Amino acid sequence: MSAEATNDRRRWLALYVLCAAVLMIVLDATVVNVALPSIQDDLGFSQTSLAWTVNAYLIAFGGLLLLAGRLGDLIGHRRIFLLGLAVFTGASLLCALSQTQGMLIGARFLQGAGGALASAVVLGMIITMFPEPKEQAKAIGVYGFVASAGGSIGLLLGGLLTETISWHWIFFINVPIGVGAAVFALRLVESRPGLGLEAGADLPGALLLVGGLMIGVYAILGVEEHGWVAAQTLGLGALSLVLITVFVLRQARIANPLMPLRLFHSRNVTGANLVLILLVVGMFSMFFMGALYLQVVLGYDPLQVGLAFLPGTIVMGAMSLYGSGPIAMRFGAKPVVVACLVFMGAAMLLFARTPVGGSDVPLDGAYLVDLLPIMILFGLGAGLAFPVLMQLAMSGATPSDAGLASGLVNTSPQVGGAVGLAVLATLATDRTDALLDQGESLLSALNGGYHLAYLVGAALVVVAIVVALTVLKPLPAPAMSQGEGEPEGAPASEPAYSEA
Repeated sequence: MSAEATNDRRRWLALYVLCAAVLMIVLDATVVNVALPSIQDDLGFSQTSLAWTVNAYLIAFGGLLLLAGRLGDLIGHRRIFLLGLAVFTGASLLCALSQTQGMLIGARFLQGAGGALASAVVLGMIITMFPEPKEQAKAIGVYGFVASAGGSIGLLLGGLLTETISWHWIFFINVPIGVGAAVFALRLVESRPGLGLEAGADLPGALLLVGGLMIGVYAILGVEEHGWVAAQTLGLGALSLVLITVFVLRQARIANPLMPLRLFHSRNVTGANLVLILLVVGMFSMFFMGALYLQVVLGYDPLQVGLAFLPGTIVMGAMSLYGSGPIAMRFGAKPVVVACLVFMGAAMLLFARTPVGGSDVPLDGAYLVDLLPIMILFGLGAGLAFPVLMQLAMSGATPSDAGLASGLVNTSPQVGGAVGLAVLATLATDRTDALLDQGESLLSALNGGYHLAYLVGAALVVVAIVVALTVLKPLPAPAMSQGEGEPEGAPASEPAYSEA
């Protein structure tokens, strides 16, 4: 085997190792949801304190992503990835061994911190490993599938492990995966030197950023319990905005900023991140409210919920791995993004007509008529959209900013998801209460609340379409590689969706 072929094989193996680690981390954001009743019974959580098994993870994860991405640029992407993997794996073991509420919540916070460190730099590493447009599109397709479909896979895996063994195993399973990923990453992923801390070691800025993001996520997660106009929500929200504003002003004035603002000069970087935020908020209406609808209204058990989402996951995987790159290169990024948003908006509108009733068997007539078409549309849109949006969001990044751009791409959906869940849960609850006051049955009122969440999600997707049409630059489809119709002299290493 030639040296070139060996190097190519090594790169693809390295990609699969990175994506396996990311899948483990993405799974952990949702795999816990279906195990919450078992965890509550076993450790004696109240309904309010139970939410902290999820919130502790989200606060650390969402608060540290941007800083983790920039640290990767400064001291090396592989180093930060391995550090995060070690923290995440160790914290997973602590979660699995937890016998008290405090131990589990503390371990979940550590898990979130490790997950942020590991996942923040992965997309930047992929962009660096695959500079050629067609290969980059394929590689990001693999990553896009992992990032977008991991949540629904988590529902299936969480239900399977919780029902067949115990909730402890949703954390135990991370340990061999994390150790294996670290071993193979050391062997396969090239270690590249960072810029050095002197290029952006802004400690005051780091404290402002992490503090602002963590306080903001904490405030958002408390909305469902305290309300939007509660003193705690408004006070913490204002403090978060002040800290982040001071951070941004500081970055614009100092010589070696932690987050160079030049990254946001690109319309495609800014636009893609805005679309991601709006899209993920809309997706939460379908993903989380849809799971509640299946469990509470239709009576599905956790494993059946995972199976119900499985067709959409399969379609999403096929589109991410085999469709997204070629279609985007044929028609251009912007038209593909707009079309995918239309598919996903249509899926949310269809979800807003789902009925009360059904069977506890997932593949009955109601599922085939009312839910399967929605899952297919959702999988089609998400599978095609996410890899393209991720590549657009990375298009303005230089090698020295790749980690920061990767962290930003991960932060956008995380913060958008936290905001979306708080808003949608509040709206759905208010709508359910109003319907109950009007004399509706409990299931009918719950379904009405979920329907409102789907409609709000669809409206946000419409806003995302407007952003895509007005902010994203209309890019021509990139030329094919030499030997497949590429014009002679075309640059082979130009990024697939670079700014024109």
